Amino acid sequence: MADWVYVTGVLAQGYRVASGPSRDYPYGALERQRPLFKARGLDLDGYFNGSLNVDISPARFAMLKPQFTFPLVAWTELHPPETFSFSRCRVVFRQVEYDGWVYYPHPETKLRHFQNPSLLEVIALPVPGIRYGDALGVWLQAEEILVLDCA
Repeated sequence: MADWVYVTGVLAQGYRVASGPSRDYPYGALERQRPLFKARGLDLDGYFNGSLNVDISPARFAMLKPQFTFPLVAWTELHPPETFSFSRCRVVFRQVEYDGWVYYPHPETKLRHFQNPSLLEVIALPVPGIRYGDALGVWLQAEEILVLDCA
């Protein structure tokens, strides 16, 4: 995978908003967002209805040129529209690879649930047996996501 970069991390608990319902939303965010993303060209059918939060610290990442960017998606009446970007990835757990997408709600349009730049949020095919605290790897598109090793 010459045009891919491999990062390792640990599965961390997120805000539990994507899979919801949560304290802030009476529904799962992805449940509301999926049809809007599909209408714009990204079909997430078959992917787990939640996100894997992969802590890659001390490394950080930055979106460079994602495959998809959907500006100002109005997915809830609870706050203004948000911009989302997606970059294809592969999750590696127990030596098995699972197709996925790095899911990046742009911080400049996001009013709640800020993620730190060491936390990759990934929507993937279901990963059997994975638990918080488990080690895993993620193959990222090198041209789309910059990984900064901060060690």
